[in-house]
Amino acid sequence: MASAKDGLRQRAVNGNGNSNGLQVSRVVVPTAEGKKKDEELDKHTEYEFGGPWGVLAIMTGFPILMYYLWICLVFYDGQLVRPTSVDDIQPFLWRMWEHIRVDASPNLYAWKVYTGLIVYQLFLAWVLPGYMQEGLPVPSLNYRTLMYKCNAISCIYATMTTAAVLHYFEIFRLTEIIDNFGHLMTVAMIYGFGVSFFMYFITVATGNQIRMSGNFIYDVFMGAVLNPRIGPIDLKMWLEVRIPWVIVFMMSVSGACKQYETYGYVTPNMAFMCLATWLYLNACGKGEECIPQTWDMFHEKWGFLVIFWNFAGVPFSYIYSVVYMASHDPSNYRFSTLTYVALYTTLLTAYFIWDTSMSQKSRFKMQSQGITTYRKTFPQLPWGTLKNPTFIQTAHGNRLLTDGWWAYSRKPNYVADWTMSLTWGLCQGLCSPIPYFYSVFFIAVLIHRCGRDFERCAIKYGKDWEKYCSIVKYKFVPGVY
Repeated sequence: MASAKDGLRQRAVNGNGNSNGLQVSRVVVPTAEGKKKDEELDKHTEYEFGGPWGVLAIMTGFPILMYYLWICLVFYDGQLVRPTSVDDIQPFLWRMWEHIRVDASPNLYAWKVYTGLIVYQLFLAWVLPGYMQEGLPVPSLNYRTLMYKCNAISCIYATMTTAAVLHYFEIFRLTEIIDNFGHLMTVAMIYGFGVSFFMYFITVATGNQIRMSGNFIYDVFMGAVLNPRIGPIDLKMWLEVRIPWVIVFMMSVSGACKQYETYGYVTPNMAFMCLATWLYLNACGKGEECIPQTWDMFHEKWGFLVIFWNFAGVPFSYIYSVVYMASHDPSNYRFSTLTYVALYTTLLTAYFIWDTSMSQKSRFKMQSQGITTYRKTFPQLPWGTLKNPTFIQTAHGNRLLTDGWWAYSRKPNYVADWTMSLTWGLCQGLCSPIPYFYSVFFIAVLIHRCGRDFERCAIKYGKDWEKYCSIVKYKFVPGVY
């Protein structure tokens, strides 16, 4: 029987591909045992996230939480407020609603800016040239692989250039972004809900749904479609980078511009957030060819869980430190030189581990497919590609990496990613607990995601997974956990 190493890169007839040339008719077949496991994993067998009632609570509760934290941050000096008595509950809720109604209304400005960003990013993704990267074999597509147009890096810098020109000629002032945070957030939420429900209905209407539970609200949350595309644009990968992280970076730049116009200088704290968000945005763009190798692309469906989070959750709940610093006197969060050195050093160290660990894993997967030529974009860090790495060959047909950062932890990228998220709160010290929401929420997400991933791997690889866990003993931090 053919193995993943020696038999599995067959090409079917060209007619099975997409008319735009982005879908390659390559069939990569695992072992018979592997196919059986994949078939089992590619069906809905049990509910996640607490089932229909759990996802309904998430879909209603998280937007409410976002509004509450924003109101506390902007209107209550960054402190968590609550009713002072039973009699104050109704007035308290009324005050909350008034802030939303007045200060977070979906006004015309927010619609123009947010919609303009979406249209511009779609336009750039369509017209700018890009690096063509092959993804992993998709069991739902009979192990065919899809080709992805990776041009996020050029789109990102085209967007930065456009924003700088518009700001310089006072056509669109960047300071207005942070000033309209609430209005933009509401429009983002509307897009998150609207696109989620639209994609569900259009997918079901065209008969392209997969892995469905049969429960309406649960299937809207988890998604019905796997790889939606418009022309050369893979919408799932496009949304993962082009909207959330562009907004996060632009929000930081807006905060810096706000500080400069108000005080005549930019604090090291705000500069830290500009650097941190640029590092993340640039990494997503320059390493975009690694995204097709992830579980998000070949297995996770495009539903509310992903759509709302990228349209609204990431850009409007990860950036609370910028919102706080842009509206408060810098004397509230001034640090010593040694503290700044420690803060920046922690960020850069965590970034190095995160960037190189992601690169190691993705390029190892490419090597397993026979791909040995890699895209070169700035910055290419040392130790991003492992030469002759050690691995476990599974009965499924896949390989499990046991080298590089992945020899010490099963999720070294998660540890580094979370450490960076913590620094995004630390940059404003103890002024407000709200900027730490990102890191607190993120660790809960990562632990839950690991649970899903490890459970899936245990089913997929069986005894080979047990062997892997005996070699790479720690889930997150080596020697700790």
